[in-house]
Amino acid sequence: MLELHGFAASNYHNKVKIALLEKEIAFTEVLNWATKDEATLHMSPLGKVPFLKTAQGCLSESQVQLEYLEAIAPQHALLPADPFAAAKVRELCQYLDTHLELVVRRLYPQAFFGQTVSPNLIEETQKELGRNLAAFARLAKFSPYVAGDQFTLADCCAIVHLPLLSLATKAIYGSDMLADLPVRDYLKAMGARASVQRVNAERKANQELMMTRSRG
Repeated sequence: MLELHGFAASNYHNKVKIALLEKEIAFTEVLNWATKDEATLHMSPLGKVPFLKTAQGCLSESQVQLEYLEAIAPQHALLPADPFAAAKVRELCQYLDTHLELVVRRLYPQAFFGQTVSPNLIEETQKELGRNLAAFARLAKFSPYVAGDQFTLADCCAIVHLPLLSLATKAIYGSDMLADLPVRDYLKAMGARASVQRVNAERKANQELMMTRSRG
């Protein structure tokens, strides 16, 4: 059975978890707070989570894990059969991970953890997000899914990343930088899926555990 190592408060962990649930693949979760001990580094060379333990070995990097899951369980497809349409889904995943989440992540220390981010970085991030969101808006369909009429790997990314972008930009800039896109209605609709309901419930429980751990 597959093992998903990480923690359920992580958006990248939950990106993979949604795919596992949607594809009805049996798995267990192993709690790992991204420790850098030798056992973890043997399975994930940078000590990053999530990583996926398979019978053949371990896979780090969440997008690699999504591609692996698609390959071993094609009967519950999260990529279109058409090669170009599949490439467009992968393109959206790249935009969501690299051009949106990893950019807005610079704001998380101040937005969520009571730390301070430099004014210059806040300003630079706002400009970069503005450009990248305009590009993302040209690609995203929201009809009703982010890539079109099929639930795909891009939704696994969007469901976990977009709420953080909304919260972080509202906290730092006083307004939600996603407000001009139909993200609120999209996330409400996605929240009706059983996979997303489970992930959200377990994420909240794990966040409480993380806060208790940080205080202890």
